[in-house]
Amino acid sequence: MKNVWAASLKVTAVSLLAVSLAACGGGAKPAASGAENGKSTAQPAASKYPEKAVSLIAPSGAGGGWDMTARTIAKVLAETKALDKPVTVENKPGGGGTVFMAEYATKDVKDNYKLFVSSPPILINNLKKEGNTPFGYKDTTPLAQLTKDYGAIAVAAGSKYNDLKSLLDDMKADPSKLTVAGGSAPGSMDHLVSILPAFKYGIDPKKVKYVSYDGGGEAITALLGGNADVLGTDASSLDQYLKAGKIKVLAVAAPQRLGGGMKDVPTMKEQGVDAEFLIWRGIFGPKEMSADARKFWDEAINKMVESEQWKKEMQANNWETEYKKADDFKTYLTAQEAQVKDILTALGMQK
Repeated sequence: MKNVWAASLKVTAVSLLAVSLAACGGGAKPAASGAENGKSTAQPAASKYPEKAVSLIAPSGAGGGWDMTARTIAKVLAETKALDKPVTVENKPGGGGTVFMAEYATKDVKDNYKLFVSSPPILINNLKKEGNTPFGYKDTTPLAQLTKDYGAIAVAAGSKYNDLKSLLDDMKADPSKLTVAGGSAPGSMDHLVSILPAFKYGIDPKKVKYVSYDGGGEAITALLGGNADVLGTDASSLDQYLKAGKIKVLAVAAPQRLGGGMKDVPTMKEQGVDAEFLIWRGIFGPKEMSADARKFWDEAINKMVESEQWKKEMQANNWETEYKKADDFKTYLTAQEAQVKDILTALGMQK
């Protein structure tokens, strides 16, 4: 039996060698070293991703920071030819991003052609007590952080308030007197931006009258229409309204004054309120994104961020580039998640 088994192995080996030699041109040349070692020399098929248009989702209404970021990305990807397929920007408002995340994290887990932009709300909405979502950044594939921005407090151009302290003094005397608007749900980023200076000024944040809207555009419309007295949001989305003379920005939650159209706006710290709020914006893919899609976007985003077109857009929108690739971005998100949890705990808003 041993002899039969050995003979069988010899026949099999000879047969395999004959096939290998035939594939190499009738045995005229020796097989490649990998084949000699019994290993396949076949190369994996080249990735064809992307083969069709890509959807880039702004999980809010038009006019806010997410919408502006998504449209800027789409524009620069096209201009730089970092992507040779169309990018369609879609707005999917609701719950400060929670409505979109509920669908994305359950139905689109493998959809390489659906990406989205986000910022700290992807952490906040997962950690807060009211109106929260069970889904967060761990239900996605973080691809890159692109920009940094800061919170800001604004009023309409005709408002009696010209500085943060006078506004906070009135709010402290009667927190229900003023209506504060934001483009996202209670306990969200705009809410935290709005109430953080009040909290630091000794005002009970639970007593501040906060009204949420679906996106920064709607919140600004409410402010300009007299349906809100104050607006808390990201500084960059206010730039165009400030230049048009429609609003006054009372303070920015930055460590130092910003440039561009915000260069004359004092920080909260300058006005005696020890508050800062950093707002990053980034791009994400589905949780089970394929390796070839991740590789493609790593290269495409890098090309986009290094382009002159991107730099021009950053300047035009009064944004600052702060680029972190996928691994560094994920590490940062883990750290900021702990920070956000601490802030929400201090405000009694943690789940």
